[in-house]
Amino acid sequence: MFRSNKWRQSSFAALQRVSRRLQSRIAELEKENSELKERAVGSCTDPLTGLFDRRVLHDVLQQTLETAQNYQGMVAVLLLDLDRFKLINETLGHKTGDRLLVAVARRLIECIGQQDTLCRLGGDEFLVILPNTQNIDDASALARMIVDELAQPYCMDGFELFVTASVGISVFPSDGEDAEVLLKNAESAMYRAKDHGKNNFQLYNETINANLIWRLAMENRLRRAVENEEFFLVYQPQVDVKTAQIVGMEALVRWHNGEDSIVSPADFIPLAEETGLIVPLGEWVLRTACQQNKAWQQAGFPSLRISVNLSARQFQEADLLVTIRSVLQDTGLAASSLTIELTESIIMANPAQTIAILNELKAMGVQVSIDDFGTGYSSLAYLKRFPIDTLKIDKSFVNGVTEDAGDAAIVTAVAQMAHSLTLKVVAEGVELAEQLAFIQSCCCDVYQGYYYSKPLTTKSFTELLEKNFPIGT
Repeated sequence: MFRSNKWRQSSFAALQRVSRRLQSRIAELEKENSELKERAVGSCTDPLTGLFDRRVLHDVLQQTLETAQNYQGMVAVLLLDLDRFKLINETLGHKTGDRLLVAVARRLIECIGQQDTLCRLGGDEFLVILPNTQNIDDASALARMIVDELAQPYCMDGFELFVTASVGISVFPSDGEDAEVLLKNAESAMYRAKDHGKNNFQLYNETINANLIWRLAMENRLRRAVENEEFFLVYQPQVDVKTAQIVGMEALVRWHNGEDSIVSPADFIPLAEETGLIVPLGEWVLRTACQQNKAWQQAGFPSLRISVNLSARQFQEADLLVTIRSVLQDTGLAASSLTIELTESIIMANPAQTIAILNELKAMGVQVSIDDFGTGYSSLAYLKRFPIDTLKIDKSFVNGVTEDAGDAAIVTAVAQMAHSLTLKVVAEGVELAEQLAFIQSCCCDVYQGYYYSKPLTTKSFTELLEKNFPIGT
């Protein structure tokens, strides 16, 4: 028993010596890391926020990873990007934007620990390195704290500003074993946070990487498609409820990707919006639709009204009105033969600016329709102020009018309200005879949907016009 106790004491002393050596080495590495940071101060700091900048980031992160690798630790990397910060710069000026960035940096400093490293990568991007992460929950907790803290209002010049952040997280060694891979994966996770509505955080996983690769490939294909004119228009008839005569058509864009397949607008329109490609694409749609409508008129068909959708990005373009005037002049189409369709969210983004633009369109003779009405958040007070001509009831309500009393009540109420404001009402997505009967009963003016016709190619729509309006009769 004596010999056994002595052996245990000896072993415990040996373990203590090893532990002390490990702790000493960890302290040395942490000191080296701190010295590296200190050497960076002044030469590698962001002049606006005083934080470390991109130049010191790689060295600090690599040193942190080496320390973690030696002792089988974990390191978390948090990449955050402010949401819609560009809008603040554009509307309030870069000086206000810079002050906001300084305020954001101060809040981030309050969130992190003494051993953590905070960098400004440039613009509105920041990076946090957590060197002593115990588990993924630690990183998630910090990300949640950052998202919540940054979402609180900022008081500047007597006004409250709001800005949110999207955060992506990658962890060493599971998500990468070197600085470059970890940064790339954190960025992928951050973009996923953007895609999930912003103002949240996401952890990296392989699915994110696969989605990002698909996204980049789709963006490259989309850019080539705009250059190579791989798009074409289809036209869905708009029909008078009482006379059953075609009174107009909606122009819809489609993409033939050169591989004998059609890419869904749901796949490429959001990406075109995000990349800015929607601007040249949207102008092409407008010009092509007006050209075709003028061609039908010159062929002897009635002067039908063609509807063209404008995206939020297009509506924000400073030269929007110039573009529309130019297209009408170049194509020879009368302004009275064109309807511009906007969603509720677009018109409510900046009501004062919207009213000014809509008044200009009205003066030109162009009509304006509110698309997908009922799914947004416009108030009746603003609706009365907007110089619009038509409300289009969203198909999600029309689909349920024969089965859902709530949907039926909404469609009836919208039609009555619109008529009281001397607006016309278009019902979208009519697919059944029963739905058409209800639309007729609640006094909608026009309908479109598969019950009458799906969207048609130029050739097929011309044939439909010939059937409905025989030239010369």
